[in-house]
Amino acid sequence: MNILTIETSCDETAAAVVTDRFDVLASVVASQDELHRRFGGVVPEIASRAHLERILPVVDQALRQAGLKPEDLDAVAVANTPGLAGSLLVGLVAAKALCVTLDVPLIAVNHLQAHIYACRLAAEKDVFPCVGLIVSGGHTCLYRCTGPLDFELFGATIDDAAGEAFDKVASMLSLPYPGGPSIQRAAEKGNPKAYRFPRALLGDDDVLDFSFSGLKTAVRYKLVGPGRQDFSQIELAEQQVADVAASFQEAVVDCLVAKSMAALRKMGLQTLCVGGGVAANARLRERLAEETARHGVELHIAPIRLCTDNAVMGAIAVERLRAGLTENLDLDVYPGVVRATRAC
Repeated sequence: MNILTIETSCDETAAAVVTDRFDVLASVVASQDELHRRFGGVVPEIASRAHLERILPVVDQALRQAGLKPEDLDAVAVANTPGLAGSLLVGLVAAKALCVTLDVPLIAVNHLQAHIYACRLAAEKDVFPCVGLIVSGGHTCLYRCTGPLDFELFGATIDDAAGEAFDKVASMLSLPYPGGPSIQRAAEKGNPKAYRFPRALLGDDDVLDFSFSGLKTAVRYKLVGPGRQDFSQIELAEQQVADVAASFQEAVVDCLVAKSMAALRKMGLQTLCVGGGVAANARLRERLAEETARHGVELHIAPIRLCTDNAVMGAIAVERLRAGLTENLDLDVYPGVVRATRAC
């Protein structure tokens, strides 16, 4: 069976064609980085308008890449939660239109579940049950994943997501957007112990939530002092930028690694799966590999190409299709994170 998967949860317009044997026949991603760079972050209205312009060309390109015609499709899957409401709606309406035209089933995809499922795709084997860490621009969450369709949220950020903090600190340091890659490049020349930034909510294994707002504020105070917002008057030497970037990055990584290991202990599991855009960070991957090896934990991190938003990870739709979980055309979008999502 050939399944078209559509992903428009944030600022990437993506489509892929996968088979029920997990063969990837096509993958197309149209990035909006250039549109949002001047703002230092994603602007929802700009994102949704860009999706409107790109969704049909992206789907068409994916079908051409796969060597298929629309009538060769057996189902259409689309991410409908969580994400930006306007962005999600563009993908959902396109998917519904295709399903009506082609008379094929509609399959709903949870964007966060799909990030973890990318680990299963890369491993080419069952990775469940596991602890799932999703760390991206909009989400920082810990799940107990009993199976590919059974996720229970155990921890999430109470303020900024890790990726959002990367973007904001990069802006403070006059580094280009997106902030994650910029911070990583600058940090390579810096001393991660140059500044002692806070690690919020550490020290209690029963608390699996994250907080990065205080860390972001601590960086701002270090650069311009309390109560000041204007960064235009500060001049930092290249080494200072590198040291702040490295120290900030190390603080974020410490929190992500410590909370992941605490979740494994709390849930009594020995497998950790990590996905999301920030999972591409080299220092995070290095530290996770060290800690999991030290504790005998099996680690699966999505490959770089499947960390940032893409439609290939929508292959989780195969699991829903096998379970008979298709949707009616009154399917809606749900922008927020649902605490528990099960096969229903």
